[in-house]
Amino acid sequence: MQKINAAITAVHGYVPDYVLTNHELETMVDTNDEWITTRTGIKERRILKGEGLATSDLAVPAVLGLLEKRGIGAEEIDLIIFCTSTPDMPIPATANILAHKIGAVNAWGYDLQAACSGFVFGLTTGAQFIESGKHKKVLVVGGDKMSSIVNYADRATCILFGDGCGAALLEPNSEGYGILDSVLKSDGAGSQSLHLQGGGSLYPASAETIADSRHYVYQEGQTVFKSAVRSMADVAGEIVERNNLKPEDIAWLVPHQANKRIIDATANRAGVPPEKVMINIDRYGNTTNGTIPLCLWDWESKLKKGDNLVVAAFGGGFTWGALYIKWAY
Repeated sequence: MQKINAAITAVHGYVPDYVLTNHELETMVDTNDEWITTRTGIKERRILKGEGLATSDLAVPAVLGLLEKRGIGAEEIDLIIFCTSTPDMPIPATANILAHKIGAVNAWGYDLQAACSGFVFGLTTGAQFIESGKHKKVLVVGGDKMSSIVNYADRATCILFGDGCGAALLEPNSEGYGILDSVLKSDGAGSQSLHLQGGGSLYPASAETIADSRHYVYQEGQTVFKSAVRSMADVAGEIVERNNLKPEDIAWLVPHQANKRIIDATANRAGVPPEKVMINIDRYGNTTNGTIPLCLWDWESKLKKGDNLVVAAFGGGFTWGALYIKWAY
């Protein structure tokens, strides 16, 4: 019996039209373009503007573009895994809201929250449903409206994040293509260094939590940076070594777009030269769950069937992980 892998058969993405540049941020907080660019590699980020617009509204055009590209209808989707840190509402799941908006009437779904590692966790989870034979078409969506939880008076965090969404379709493959290996990690001790406290059961929304700015994302920059450099580099190195991949075997490194220096460290650990690293942080900033699918979307035309991809991410919590993917189309 042939082994069934979960292969990515289509990707698509969406970013809002509004561009928030470093120069505009200079008018909002005490920062400047040179400082931001040197430390993060970010020049601009996209922001979803307009009343009544949420993360699902970023996902709809991304998913509709994917379905059109693949030539299938939304009713053919079996399962939607929506990886996000900024759901439309705590209840119901944004996956269900998205299913309704796109007409995925035969899909069940749920949200997956693993901060910036969410899309890696989501692909791994979705792959299980394909490999088991339970489902034939699993949609994994990664997107965030980070502008909804960023304090634009806090120069340590507001320079980093943008809004955006990407999606990938998983389908069965028996030719050796698809998601071939994964390394996933988590450590709850990191929650003190990167979190959003307000709105949960520990700190329900109140006048006090609002006054204390507990509904904005908080990050201890140096602690997170050091942990991300070490952890992302380690899992990327582990996935390379245990699959006996040499640098020349790797077509692309697909890293989470958190910081250009973290990306460089991960590439060095995996032995991947700069020209084989997908980087769009300069244009989008950190879109959290959206960074990896947006990279795949941006580079889709350059990907070739059989290309070896190493995907790596690190997120709050802490969470981190890496994938080995053999591109299927």
